[in-house]
Amino acid sequence: MFPLTEENKHVAQLLLNTGTCPRCIFRFCGVDFHAPYKLPYKELLNELQKFLETEKDELILEVMNPPPKKIRLQELEDSIDNLSQNGEGRISVSHVGSTASKNSNLNVCNVCLGILQEFCEKDFIKKVCQKVEASGFEFTSLVFSVSFPPQLSVREHAAWLLVKQEMGAAICPDCFKPAKNKQSVFTRMAVMKALNKIKEEDFLKQFPCPPNSPKAVCAVLEIECAHGAVFVAGRYNKYSRNLPQTPWIIDGERKLESSVEELISDHLLAVFKAESFNFSSSGREDVDVRTLGNGRPFAIELVNPHRVHFTSQEIKELQQKINNSSNKIQVRDLQLVTREAIGHMKEGEEEKTKTYSALIWTNKAIQKKDIEFLNDIKDLKIDQKTPLRVLHRRPLAVRARVIHFMETQYVDEHHFRLHLKTQAGTYIKEFVHGDFGRTKPNIGSLMNVTADILELDVESVDVDWPPALDD
Repeated sequence: MFPLTEENKHVAQLLLNTGTCPRCIFRFCGVDFHAPYKLPYKELLNELQKFLETEKDELILEVMNPPPKKIRLQELEDSIDNLSQNGEGRISVSHVGSTASKNSNLNVCNVCLGILQEFCEKDFIKKVCQKVEASGFEFTSLVFSVSFPPQLSVREHAAWLLVKQEMGAAICPDCFKPAKNKQSVFTRMAVMKALNKIKEEDFLKQFPCPPNSPKAVCAVLEIECAHGAVFVAGRYNKYSRNLPQTPWIIDGERKLESSVEELISDHLLAVFKAESFNFSSSGREDVDVRTLGNGRPFAIELVNPHRVHFTSQEIKELQQKINNSSNKIQVRDLQLVTREAIGHMKEGEEEKTKTYSALIWTNKAIQKKDIEFLNDIKDLKIDQKTPLRVLHRRPLAVRARVIHFMETQYVDEHHFRLHLKTQAGTYIKEFVHGDFGRTKPNIGSLMNVTADILELDVESVDVDWPPALDD
């Protein structure tokens, strides 16, 4: 049962004569069920030629145009299963003397550049399967995607309008603008934009009918296998005052040998056999600030991992391996999470609270009674202009923050420890010394002294994520 009808014959004959392959002819004739496309190319061409040679009164049309998928799909597949399944990826059709085949000894389709000729055949499909099997990825499902050359869109458009060659940039110069990271101005998006803008009459003036037949099949540049990213979350403690959260590199020069990010991710990359990673966390601490208590939530996106199936015991062993590798950090609650779950780490980040402990120095001698009044201050509202130390990477703004409570611990006449709970996003160092008056009020102004911070620890980050795990 052939999928084309008598009404399709003129279009099919015209396209075949101009060098279009059978599968493309089916597409242009609106054949939207997949069974006919599964036939080997050589057999498709023979069946198409027979159809075009058949007189109208000899046709037996049992197929609606186009037939509903659910009604006719099984019937079509059953009939196709009875046909030969031997085919070739690329063929030259010899002249057989009929009007249907007069111009059909084509090598490469002038619309699909041979993609629907050579790359729909069993040999190429086996090649793809072999590549997947040899890739070494763990997976339970497969998504197959194909990246086509942008010029196929032009040929598609030209075929619909029965035109001859690819479109140049002169028609729509505003669509083909060079960009810093573009290797070519003829990107797929630029081509589609131009095709949507150009009028049919203008297109036909520039590109006569029909599209030319290419000399060679469109080449497969590469068969790539990739796995979707996986996400690992947990909480980390940082015990060093000489360890940044992320690599500290200035003008291409590394300032410190390692970072929290690297101490964790290096192990994950090796075990998951991933190509790269992206690290994120609920806030960040300065290089000289420790993170204590239950730690700071973090998440790592592992890009293109080859191994993705782990038992809970294997994850525990991985966590222990990270913890045994360095005395500068510790990780807890390590677990696999979904991409969507990471959003919980960032939700309402500025509404969350954090608890700190700071060792403070004052220029004037103090007694215990001089700091006790700080214990009575609740929900103190402060305004913080972007600190000078981060002005190079943060926009200039005044941010309102809240100090929920403070608790003091007298050390000596020039030192005391301050425990405080604040709104997330508060700059604690600036709240202590004032940052030349850019944070108001501050500890120095409240006490009428010059104050500075000697040590700072994060005691808790009050984000209930990721879920705590049993030891």
